[in-house]
Amino acid sequence: MFLVSTRNFPPDIGGIQNLIEGLSNALLNHGPVKIFADKFENCEKYDQISKLDIERVTGFKIFRKYRKANLVKEFIEYNEVRAIFFDHWKSVENINQATLEKTTSFCLIHSKEINHLKKTSLNKRMINSLNKVEHIISNSNFTKNLAIKLGVNENKIKVINPGCNYPIKINEDNKELAKKIFQNTSPRLITIARLDGRKSHANILMTIKNLKPKFPNLKYISIGDGEEKNNLIKLKKELNLNDEVQFIFKSDEQTKVALLEQSDLFVMPSVIYKKSIEGFGITYIEAAAYGKGSIGGIYGGEKDAILDGQTGYLCDGNDLNALYEVMFKCLKNNHYKNLGVNALNFSKKFNWNIVVKKYIELI
Repeated sequence: MFLVSTRNFPPDIGGIQNLIEGLSNALLNHGPVKIFADKFENCEKYDQISKLDIERVTGFKIFRKYRKANLVKEFIEYNEVRAIFFDHWKSVENINQATLEKTTSFCLIHSKEINHLKKTSLNKRMINSLNKVEHIISNSNFTKNLAIKLGVNENKIKVINPGCNYPIKINEDNKELAKKIFQNTSPRLITIARLDGRKSHANILMTIKNLKPKFPNLKYISIGDGEEKNNLIKLKKELNLNDEVQFIFKSDEQTKVALLEQSDLFVMPSVIYKKSIEGFGITYIEAAAYGKGSIGGIYGGEKDAILDGQTGYLCDGNDLNALYEVMFKCLKNNHYKNLGVNALNFSKKFNWNIVVKKYIELI
């Protein structure tokens, strides 16, 4: 029996949510899995069709964490638990050491949630929480180095890159919809990400404007919503990119992957925004699973997800000249096709059935 205690879980949307879901489902091949997760809108429908044993924890946030900690303690006390997995150091914070010593414990770290200045209150809480577990699993070498810099015990940290749930089968209706959206355009660029300052959407738009004379039939699709939405709509209009750029603020999974399959290149040159850094970038691997190369940033863990010059390129998303040069390099003479072939082969090592064995070996 495996136990997962998580603040982040579907149907809530996000990278950590997808990671914990993928890990939990992969663990099912090695034994039953019990999940303690926060309650989200429409979770009943999700839970009914899931093969996982999911128990939702409700109530005010300040009390919910204590209720979940008590549930974890009680479950470990009365069940034979091979290992427990936590999505976040805050999920460990209220679990006592004696409980954790009864089984093998893992806590995953991602980058942003640990990025607190040394000796601050949050930094001390984070270190105290992580010190309780046996294994700290970092999503990338970058996140591992960040954690060490912030005072986390280096001896406990293991790097296990996230697994990927893709590719999934795409139904014919969504394939036709994606073809209709792209029409006869070429080359076809796509970003799947929240519209926030870290993802460099504004610089992508300005680069597309500069690429337009050389690639007049270019099309760029952005899937995602966020606080930069209005600014980007305004910028699209100012740059006169009404035909070249299309924002899709809400999309279901099938439409998203159908558009990804129909695209030529995935573009997300992430930068540092406030305390937020790209810890890994699972979307690069998801794109690779459909045979798409990627352009990523240089500041975070992207180098674990993109082999620079082979499956895509890394560049400074703040530098418009650098972004133009690398996008032009990908598009010139359809070089993106070679990148896509390499990316597809590279993506296979991130299959969850392979990745989960790295966890099992530590138990």
